[in-house]
Amino acid sequence: MNAYLHCMRHYADFSGRASRSEYWLFVLVFLVIYVVCLFIDYAIIGTAPSAVPVLGTLAYLVHFIPGLAVLVRRLHDTVRSGWWLLISLVPVLGSIWLLVLLCTEGTYGPNEYGPDPNAFYATQPPPLRY
Repeated sequence: MNAYLHCMRHYADFSGRASRSEYWLFVLVFLVIYVVCLFIDYAIIGTAPSAVPVLGTLAYLVHFIPGLAVLVRRLHDTVRSGWWLLISLVPVLGSIWLLVLLCTEGTYGPNEYGPDPNAFYATQPPPLRY
């Protein structure tokens, strides 16, 4: 949940890097919120052809810019420009290649886009559990 909140707090920050876990946790929480909103919409409005899922549309619009920003930061972690997201415009193969890039492990240590997002976790001892 902290990864999702971090992405929402830095909703328009296209600089820096995002780890795989930060990106995929954001996507997971967004999908859960979106599906819940669609269920609520269909429970209230129904499935009429002219029905517009208001809550689903609102949830999508709220998460569009933060999702784009975390996607660009994720590409930065793999030492690629944010413009690589346009590869998804190539039919089928572009989307598959973007998915591969998003699943690829990021570089260790700092790169031209910023410090390693996992460096804090790698250098800190595990918390004590009582």
